[in-house]
Amino acid sequence: MFHKDDHKEDSHITGFIGAGMKVEGKLTFEKTVRIDGSFKGEINSAGALIVGNHAFVEGEIKIGSLLITGEVKGTINAAERVELQAPARVCGEIKTPTLIIGEGTTFDGKCVMIKGSEVTPATVVQDTFRDLMKKSV
Repeated sequence: MFHKDDHKEDSHITGFIGAGMKVEGKLTFEKTVRIDGSFKGEINSAGALIVGNHAFVEGEIKIGSLLITGEVKGTINAAERVELQAPARVCGEIKTPTLIIGEGTTFDGKCVMIKGSEVTPATVVQDTFRDLMKKSV
């Protein structure tokens, strides 16, 4: 498990799909990626994913941690946590040990709360994720 002071570089965004970009396929990465454009397909990472305000993601997401302020349609399987912040819109199924739904968000689907030991991706420290959320908004 990471410690906040040990891996400060892990809180930086290492990949980016910008506004106006449309990408289809399979996305795998380490650390943190932010999507502000459109992505359709499969995302698989033990790292963190940020779906920005105007982003649209459709498909299957297997991730360590996920912050959504945009729109996601599909299946989400997160090892650590999923957080929805306004104006997030999610339609589909979420499997995670920790789900945070903020005021002003829309969630239409099914949620399965799982034990952390039931998920296989590597863990991401919550402090690092909180730092990412502060930077993304």
